[in-house]
Amino acid sequence: MKDFSLHILDIAENAAKAGATLLTIRLKQQENRLLCTIADNGCGMSETTLQHVTDPFYTTRTTRPVGMGLPLLRQTVEQTGGMLSIRSRPQQRYPKTHGTVVEAVCRIDHIDMIPLGDVPATLVTLLQGHPAMDILFTHTVGRQTVRLDTRQMREVLGEDISLGEPEVLTWVASDLAQQYQVLRQSGQAVFL
Repeated sequence: MKDFSLHILDIAENAAKAGATLLTIRLKQQENRLLCTIADNGCGMSETTLQHVTDPFYTTRTTRPVGMGLPLLRQTVEQTGGMLSIRSRPQQRYPKTHGTVVEAVCRIDHIDMIPLGDVPATLVTLLQGHPAMDILFTHTVGRQTVRLDTRQMREVLGEDISLGEPEVLTWVASDLAQQYQVLRQSGQAVFL
């Protein structure tokens, strides 16, 4: 994948397919490291699936014999000297606390680190494709944080307006772009 935001999109799509109603994406930049945590409340994975999920020749899909998303993320992270961890609790065994957490730590100063990419476009794409799923997004650099919380948006917009409406998506893209502009102007060394 050409940028890190596409990895985020891939994992988020997996969460949506797993029936997640809440997706939390946290990016935290500390010095030369980027910590990315993506957590969902989807159906989770069995122990067997969890053990093999980073193997490109293992997949639960029936449409093709390989699953490349998590193996590619693992490669991206490890080629920077970072690490990837995945935890999951299957719904059958944990009916109230099920879901999956993917944590990646990358060295952003490493020559093999790919760009972060267009995070606002990634989030807009997620909202457009899954307007019923709530997204809590934060990207923290120092004391500055870019945020999006669709639960707050729903409180303001009410139940009759979908978050997938073009006007809503345009507003989200504009708001995120403004927040990133403020972050860039803050004097912090922002990895983008």
